[in-house]
Amino acid sequence: MPWWSWIALGAILLGAEAVLTTDFFLVFFGAAALIVGLVMLGGIHPPAWAQWLLFAGLSVASLLLLRPRLRRALGRQRGPEGTDLVGETVLVSAEMPAGGIGRGELRGSVWNLHNAGAGPLHAGERCTVEKVEGLTLHVRGAS
Repeated sequence: MPWWSWIALGAILLGAEAVLTTDFFLVFFGAAALIVGLVMLGGIHPPAWAQWLLFAGLSVASLLLLRPRLRRALGRQRGPEGTDLVGETVLVSAEMPAGGIGRGELRGSVWNLHNAGAGPLHAGERCTVEKVEGLTLHVRGAS
Protein backbone atom coordinates (compact mmCIF):
# COMPACT_ATOMS: atom_id res chain seq x y z
CA MET A 1 0.00 0.00 0.00
CA PRO A 2 1.27 3.53 -0.65
CA TRP A 3 2.09 5.76 2.31
CA TRP A 4 -0.89 8.05 1.72
CA SER A 5 -3.36 5.16 1.99
CA TRP A 6 -2.04 4.31 5.46
CA ILE A 7 -2.40 7.97 6.49
CA ALA A 8 -5.95 8.06 5.08
CA LEU A 9 -6.84 4.81 6.87
CA GLY A 10 -5.48 6.21 10.12
CA ALA A 11 -7.44 9.44 9.72
CA ILE A 12 -10.65 7.51 8.97
CA LEU A 13 -10.20 5.28 12.02
CA LEU A 14 -9.45 8.23 14.30
CA GLY A 15 -12.46 10.09 12.91
CA ALA A 16 -14.64 7.03 13.49
CA GLU A 17 -13.42 6.87 17.09
CA ALA A 18 -14.53 10.46 17.58
CA VAL A 19 -18.00 9.79 16.13
CA LEU A 20 -18.74 6.26 17.37
CA THR A 21 -18.83 5.02 20.93
CA THR A 22 -16.16 2.33 20.61
CA ASP A 23 -14.63 3.00 24.05
CA PHE A 24 -11.07 3.58 22.79
CA PHE A 25 -10.56 0.69 20.41
CA LEU A 26 -10.29 2.40 17.04
CA VAL A 27 -7.88 5.07 18.26
CA PHE A 28 -5.08 2.50 18.56
CA PHE A 29 -5.72 1.04 15.11
CA GLY A 30 -5.82 4.57 13.66
CA ALA A 31 -2.58 5.53 15.37
CA ALA A 32 -0.90 2.33 14.14
CA ALA A 33 -1.98 3.08 10.56
CA LEU A 34 -0.59 6.61 10.88
CA ILE A 35 2.73 5.26 12.17
CA VAL A 36 3.00 2.80 9.28
CA GLY A 37 2.24 5.66 6.86
CA LEU A 38 4.87 7.88 8.46
CA VAL A 39 7.46 5.08 8.34
CA MET A 40 6.83 4.69 4.63
CA LEU A 41 6.86 8.47 4.12
CA GLY A 42 10.28 8.47 5.80
CA GLY A 43 11.70 6.38 3.00
CA ILE A 44 11.37 2.85 4.36
CA HIS A 45 9.29 0.74 1.97
CA PRO A 46 8.78 -2.77 3.37
CA PRO A 47 6.79 -5.35 1.41
CA ALA A 48 2.99 -5.42 1.87
CA TRP A 49 3.06 -8.35 4.29
CA ALA A 50 5.54 -6.50 6.53
CA GLN A 51 3.40 -3.36 6.46
CA TRP A 52 0.37 -5.35 7.61
CA LEU A 53 2.41 -7.17 10.22
CA LEU A 54 3.74 -3.86 11.59
CA PHE A 55 0.20 -2.43 11.60
CA ALA A 56 -1.20 -5.47 13.45
CA GLY A 57 1.66 -5.58 15.94
CA LEU A 58 1.46 -1.89 16.76
CA SER A 59 -2.33 -2.04 17.04
CA VAL A 60 -2.45 -4.99 19.42
CA ALA A 61 0.52 -3.90 21.52
CA SER A 62 -0.78 -0.36 22.01
CA LEU A 63 -4.30 -1.64 22.66
CA LEU A 64 -3.12 -3.99 25.40
CA LEU A 65 -0.54 -1.66 26.96
CA LEU A 66 -2.04 1.80 26.61
CA ARG A 67 -5.83 1.39 26.61
CA PRO A 68 -6.17 0.61 30.35
CA ARG A 69 -4.01 3.63 31.22
CA LEU A 70 -6.01 5.90 28.90
CA ARG A 71 -9.33 4.71 30.31
CA ARG A 72 -8.08 5.17 33.87
CA ALA A 73 -6.76 8.67 33.09
CA LEU A 74 -10.10 9.67 31.60
CA GLY A 75 -12.12 8.15 34.44
CA ARG A 76 -13.71 5.37 32.41
CA GLN A 77 -12.28 2.49 34.36
CA ARG A 78 -15.10 0.29 35.63
CA GLY A 79 -15.11 -0.51 39.28
CA PRO A 80 -16.59 -3.66 40.78
CA GLU A 81 -19.60 -4.96 38.88
CA GLY A 82 -22.73 -2.88 39.46
CA THR A 83 -21.09 0.12 41.14
CA ASP A 84 -22.15 2.24 38.17
CA LEU A 85 -25.79 1.72 39.32
CA VAL A 86 -25.25 3.13 42.81
CA GLY A 87 -27.04 6.46 43.10
CA GLU A 88 -29.44 5.73 40.22
CA THR A 89 -33.20 6.18 40.66
CA VAL A 90 -35.46 3.12 40.56
CA LEU A 91 -39.24 3.10 40.04
CA VAL A 92 -40.90 0.67 42.48
CA SER A 93 -43.43 -1.68 40.82
CA ALA A 94 -45.38 -2.90 43.89
CA GLU A 95 -45.72 -2.23 47.63
CA MET A 96 -42.65 -3.30 49.65
CA PRO A 97 -42.46 -3.33 53.46
CA ALA A 98 -39.30 -2.17 55.24
CA GLY A 99 -36.66 -4.85 54.76
CA GLY A 100 -38.85 -6.55 52.17
CA ILE A 101 -38.18 -7.79 48.65
CA GLY A 102 -39.94 -6.52 45.54
CA ARG A 103 -39.49 -5.50 41.93
CA GLY A 104 -38.65 -2.23 40.26
CA GLU A 105 -37.60 -0.71 36.95
CA LEU A 106 -34.23 0.85 36.20
CA ARG A 107 -32.92 1.80 32.75
CA GLY A 108 -35.77 -0.07 31.06
CA SER A 109 -35.11 -3.37 32.88
CA VAL A 110 -36.94 -5.00 35.77
CA TRP A 111 -34.77 -5.67 38.82
CA ASN A 112 -35.18 -7.42 42.16
CA LEU A 113 -35.22 -4.82 44.93
CA HIS A 114 -34.47 -5.04 48.62
CA ASN A 115 -35.92 -2.22 50.70
CA ALA A 116 -33.00 -1.15 52.89
CA GLY A 117 -34.99 1.75 54.36
CA ALA A 118 -36.93 1.97 57.62
CA GLY A 119 -40.29 2.63 55.97
CA PRO A 120 -42.38 0.92 53.29
CA LEU A 121 -42.05 1.71 49.59
CA HIS A 122 -45.22 2.20 47.54
CA ALA A 123 -45.93 1.33 43.90
CA GLY A 124 -44.81 4.17 41.62
CA GLU A 125 -42.46 5.61 44.23
CA ARG A 126 -38.92 6.53 43.25
CA CYS A 127 -36.03 5.34 45.37
CA THR A 128 -32.24 5.40 45.22
CA VAL A 129 -29.85 2.47 44.74
CA GLU A 130 -27.46 2.17 47.67
CA LYS A 131 -25.79 -1.15 46.90
CA VAL A 132 -25.77 -3.82 44.20
CA GLU A 133 -25.57 -7.47 45.17
CA GLY A 134 -25.78 -9.76 42.15
CA LEU A 135 -29.10 -9.04 40.47
CA THR A 136 -30.62 -7.43 43.57
CA LEU A 137 -30.56 -3.69 44.13
CA HIS A 138 -30.61 -2.48 47.72
CA VAL A 139 -32.70 0.68 47.66
CA ARG A 140 -33.87 3.37 50.03
CA GLY A 141 -36.82 5.71 49.59
CA ALA A 142 -36.38 9.44 49.30
CA SER A 143 -38.39 10.22 52.45
